[in-house]
Amino acid sequence: MEFQELVGLAPWTAIFQICNLLLLAAGVKHFLFKPVQNVLAQRKEQVEGTYANAEKAEGEALAMREECEKRLSGAKDEASEIVKTATVRASARTEEMMTAARAEVAALKTKADAEIESERRKAASELKNDISELVLNIAGLVVEKEIDPSAHKDLIDDFISHVGDE
Repeated sequence: MEFQELVGLAPWTAIFQICNLLLLAAGVKHFLFKPVQNVLAQRKEQVEGTYANAEKAEGEALAMREECEKRLSGAKDEASEIVKTATVRASARTEEMMTAARAEVAALKTKADAEIESERRKAASELKNDISELVLNIAGLVVEKEIDPSAHKDLIDDFISHVGDE
C-alpha cells in the first residue's frame, strides 16, 4: 500500500497544489513581471530617446557640415578672386613700370644722342678752328714767299669747306 499512496492521486492535494500554483503565478506576475516590464519599458524609452537624440545630432552635424562646406567653397572662391585681382594689379603695375622704364630709356637715349651730336658739332667746330689757324699760319708763310693773296684765300676757303663735310 505504500507504493499506491506514493503514486496515487489525492483530489484535495491536487486542488491545493493547483491553487498554490495559481497564487504563486499571480504573486510572481504582480511582484516580479510587472516591475521587470516597467524597468524594460523605461529602458526601451531611454534607448529610443538616445536613438532619437543621436539621429537629431546626426542631422544637425550634417547640416553643419553642409554649411561648413558652403563656407569653405565661398572662402576658396573669395581667395581665388583675391589672387586673381592681385595678379591683375601686379600685371598692371609691372606694365606701368615697364612703360615708365621704356620712356625713361627713350628720353635718356634722345638726350645722349643730342649730347653726342652737340659734342660732334663742337669737335668739328674746334677742328675747323684749329685747321683755320693752321691754314692761316701756312698761308702767312706762303704769302711771305710772294703768292697771290686772292688765290691763296680761295685755296683756304675751299680747304675749310671740305674739312667740315667729312
